[in-house]
Amino acid sequence: MRPLEIAICGCGPAGLAAALLLHRQGHRIVLVERFAEPRPLGSGLLLQPTGLAVLEQLGLARNIAGLGQPVTRLFGKAVPSGRTTLDVRYAALGSDVHAIGIHRAALFGALFAAVQAETIAIETGFEIASLDWSSDGRPLLTGKTGRRLGPFDLAIDALGSRSTLAESRFGPSLHRPLAYGALWASLPWPGGSFDVHALEQRYRAANRMVGVLPTGRRAPGGSQEAAFFWSLKPRQHAAWLARGLEPWKDDVRALWPETEPLLGSVTDPAQMVLASYGHHTLALPVAGRLAVIGDAAHATSPQLGQGANMALMDAAALAAALQANDDLAEALASYARLRRWHVRLYQAVSAVFTPFYQSDSVVLPFLRDRMFAVAARLPGGGRALASLVAGQWGAPLPPVSVAAMRSAPCSKQV
Repeated sequence: MRPLEIAICGCGPAGLAAALLLHRQGHRIVLVERFAEPRPLGSGLLLQPTGLAVLEQLGLARNIAGLGQPVTRLFGKAVPSGRTTLDVRYAALGSDVHAIGIHRAALFGALFAAVQAETIAIETGFEIASLDWSSDGRPLLTGKTGRRLGPFDLAIDALGSRSTLAESRFGPSLHRPLAYGALWASLPWPGGSFDVHALEQRYRAANRMVGVLPTGRRAPGGSQEAAFFWSLKPRQHAAWLARGLEPWKDDVRALWPETEPLLGSVTDPAQMVLASYGHHTLALPVAGRLAVIGDAAHATSPQLGQGANMALMDAAALAAALQANDDLAEALASYARLRRWHVRLYQAVSAVFTPFYQSDSVVLPFLRDRMFAVAARLPGGGRALASLVAGQWGAPLPPVSVAAMRSAPCSKQV
């Protein structure tokens, strides 16, 4: 395809990865960011083998491996029964397969540094009000100040689950808020009884959950951190604040006493940042000369740990489609096909799984506590669950296979 003028809206993982991939194909890229200075939002996340393979394709896997923490197991127990309700081991897929827990700042830093090194243009302080079209059908971006950018040959929406572009094109009713969200904090790694290579959780029914994810270091030489999270309904956040930290800490201790070192690091309610979750899936992530990637195209709860990975895979799929087709319309149709079944499968599985871990149901956690650990012990069950969590179900693109990840070994931090 001839070089295109492309506007990529949003400097999250999806937008930055897309910018790098498409710039390297020879397209002229401008990243459009609402903040005066691009910055990461959020705490920790899990990079699955699929997402790591895209980072390997970008030449960043080793940097990420040096910052993040290898995670070989997802483990959870119900309280007070002590039943194992979650036990996923990546070793079922091979001794060298694992995820990486990482702080969003570290992932952003690696991607943003690469964008800067390749001198990709960034338009900062531009908050998009609407997507308009020139007389020849090319997209224009109109800012809240009335200023316009474009026209472009292609606009890419990587603005996340509350995207103004997606809403203006597909309607705001697509976003379905979920009842439960979570409070998140980045805290010093507690050590002690915690497994530095595991995401661990504790549950009381499905309406209380606390978890600890090792996230490595934000920068070389930095201290090791953990993402600490507590399940909470967003509408209960004001009551949580009014109640105060100490009563909440008592609730956490009752659920998981070993979290005491983490609780000691929480001295201000502002450290616990509320994340609200929602669910939506665009039937078609393209419209005219607009392509939608990441959470703007498909958002859900983080129960399967797929958000950033799906975003990276969207960027890789879009780049592959543009490289393989001479015609833009055909390339965008190809992108939609490449991602259709993988996205829909994981959106559906996430919608089914989430109420077992975050809901007011009595029946679902009862079934969870008796079924899921048993399923992991069935012949082939452990491998199937590991493959699901690793992002392999639904035949992702060949460039994001687990085999690609094996070329980027991680040095294990302790």
